[in-house]
Amino acid sequence: MDVDAQPTMDETILVGDDLMMGPPSPIIPPEIASHVLEGVDLCDGILRNLFLCLQINDIEPFCQDELALYRHCAERRDKELRQRLQDSECKLGSSMPLDEAKERAAQLESEVTSLERRLILASGIEGIEGFRQRWSLHGRLTDTKKRLESLTQGIENRKNEVKNDERAPSTPTRRWFFW
Repeated sequence: MDVDAQPTMDETILVGDDLMMGPPSPIIPPEIASHVLEGVDLCDGILRNLFLCLQINDIEPFCQDELALYRHCAERRDKELRQRLQDSECKLGSSMPLDEAKERAAQLESEVTSLERRLILASGIEGIEGFRQRWSLHGRLTDTKKRLESLTQGIENRKNEVKNDERAPSTPTRRWFFW
């Protein structure tokens, strides 16, 4: 095995565009933001240090540690936020009144359709601006679809619980005693 064949961290120079490697950060709806964001490290201190480094040094190669720290923190934060968003939508689907849950599902379906149309329109934009729009829209579309799936799962869980309650026998259960 040739040790020199694999690039090390010292040979890799990160730039700002490297922060766009994965999906964009999820957009948190205001009605559930306080619940979803509670206790999550928002990486604001690391981001502040990155901006300070860029302000002092003017170029990215001198801020490699800050870029790497922020990228790692942002990936961890976004993964946790996505999971909390899905959990929150599932809980909403199972706990809010059924009419409101169906209305929320219809609203999310409408948002998915709108994002799909905007993504199609953005496919005609060339260059880096087109890439950024498609990247952002694709991330939002994926997150919205996952939220819709979670909400629908919560509604289905509610329906299954209601069916199980209806099937339960209404006669008192017998107790058997063995002496």
